[in-house]
Amino acid sequence: MDEYGSAPIFPNVRTPEDVFRDYRGRRAGILKALTTDVEKFYKMCDPEKENLCLYGLSNETWEVTLPAEEVPPELPEPALGINFARDGMAEKDWLTLVAVHSDAWLIAVAFYFGARFGFDKDARRRLFTMISNLPTVHEVVTGSGKKQSKPPNSNGKSKSGSKPSKKPNSNSKPAKQPLPKQEDQMVKEEGGDKDQAYLCGTCGGSYSNNGDFWIGCDICENWYHGECVRITPAKAEHIKQYKCPACSNKRSRE
Repeated sequence: MDEYGSAPIFPNVRTPEDVFRDYRGRRAGILKALTTDVEKFYKMCDPEKENLCLYGLSNETWEVTLPAEEVPPELPEPALGINFARDGMAEKDWLTLVAVHSDAWLIAVAFYFGARFGFDKDARRRLFTMISNLPTVHEVVTGSGKKQSKPPNSNGKSKSGSKPSKKPNSNSKPAKQPLPKQEDQMVKEEGGDKDQAYLCGTCGGSYSNNGDFWIGCDICENWYHGECVRITPAKAEHIKQYKCPACSNKRSRE
């Protein structure tokens, strides 16, 4: 694996699905930096240091480090000097700025691979459709994205094999919302079930009825793997109102 975490995509990747998996891994890493690991990320971005960049790696981790020394770099570079603006603006605004630049970098890397591997217009469209079906980093960090429907067949805040309910007095199940046309078509093309189109707000992974524990945010109504937000089924039983990392960070700075 090189310094960008690119081992999974070199040298065998050739399809839009492979590039999308790389994109999703890098995106998950950046989201961790800006949500669950935000305190560590903030401290690492010391304005007294040299120009720093935030890299999302394809293994769903992140790194704050100096830009590549080689010119031109092997991959597009993320925004340079994110640490310099840290103390010159409100923390919320600074994180929002980093999120926007991170979205731009993720797209640049994905379409760099598309150009490198000679994707035609249909392959590029397929890649862009898969990317567009995930909320952007900016939407997750700010909570500004369109509210996501709750996973089907759930009568509470969590989704797992044991299905611990956060609303024991309610027997109603949320209505399953129709999928957007593009997302529905993508599911059909890939031969999947519509339940798989529900996405974790942190890693972007699809919902599947395999016993994984899920928890929904009471503020933005996005859903998350318990593992992604470090919530266990036992811990969820004692949470009256769950706020995801993005909503918690947003409200703590208001």
